Amino acid sequence: MEPIAVGILGCGTISDAYFSSNDQFDCFEITACADLDQALAEAKADEYNITAYDVDGFLESDIDAAVNLTPPAVHAQTCQQLLDAGKHVYVEKPLAATVEDAEEILAMADESDLLVGSAPDTFLGAGLQTCRSVIDSGRIGEPIGATAIWTSGGHESWHPNPDLYYDEGGGPLFDMGPYYVTALVSLLGPASRVTGSVKQTFSERTITSEPRNGETLNVDVPTHEAGIVEFENGAIANLLLSFDTHGGSSLPSPAFEIYGTEGTLQLPDPNHFEGPVRVRDRDSDQFETVELTHEYTAGRGAGVADLAYAIRGDWDHRTNAGLAYHVLTVLSGIRTASAAGEHVPIESDCRRPTPLPPAFPDR
Repeated sequence: MEPIAVGILGCGTISDAYFSSNDQFDCFEITACADLDQALAEAKADEYNITAYDVDGFLESDIDAAVNLTPPAVHAQTCQQLLDAGKHVYVEKPLAATVEDAEEILAMADESDLLVGSAPDTFLGAGLQTCRSVIDSGRIGEPIGATAIWTSGGHESWHPNPDLYYDEGGGPLFDMGPYYVTALVSLLGPASRVTGSVKQTFSERTITSEPRNGETLNVDVPTHEAGIVEFENGAIANLLLSFDTHGGSSLPSPAFEIYGTEGTLQLPDPNHFEGPVRVRDRDSDQFETVELTHEYTAGRGAGVADLAYAIRGDWDHRTNAGLAYHVLTVLSGIRTASAAGEHVPIESDCRRPTPLPPAFPDR
């Protein structure tokens, strides 16, 4: 197939993971970039031998699709600008800062007859696709429940500009939660209701990374979040995500498992594309490493390739906005449940993504 032309909007820390994916796929080619900081865009353009634009020029360029790496608080605004300019969009997680913003993106995409995809795309990797094969084969029996734990002391200790993690659309549930919940939906199917408790431990955080060591940040989101997600198939997942484990933890982080009637599946870190995948059968006393059934472990860009194939047709768009919207309603629902002290039904419709061909990105 003829590669689609792709541009990157937002040239911050995560952008290199996407720029470097250019050589991994034949279905798209990154040809352009833009950023509010023009000097930053020009530096990335020089490094990767592409064209730098200002934002207006980027919207008017001849790219087919844009990778939107702007902060979550402006995902709705920037996605709508891109759609209005006639571009398909692949946006970093979360799809939007609020459910209402996400609904505006979906409505505009539908009206424009354009596709919107969203990170995370890690469930397309060999590790989680192998987990899908394990579950679909029936090896662990009927899924009963799951545990997902990710804890840290906060991104201000390493990220040069950690502001977005404490702004609207941030917090551990919206930052790291999409990896775990997207993986669970791809493995177990859609969620039906949620509950949970969340808290904001500090109203300010002090940056200890360079170059802004010593600056303080206002915190506008919860920073320690625990949720329970019930799935339509009856499985129940426990989630714990935190920026507040300042003394570390004796528990592994991440910890990610699914429990079934015939065994336990130990999943790999859903922030990555590889394994290992381990299974402990019901009558066994140890975990066994499962040989990977799929090939793709090359990192970010898989979701852009998924979008590119879908644009050209005859391809099931797995990282679609409907999935990302469903995940966002789960995450937002946990915070709503905490405030209301009740279970919150998940009413968004979501189709479980189909498994990938084992040789992806080859079709």
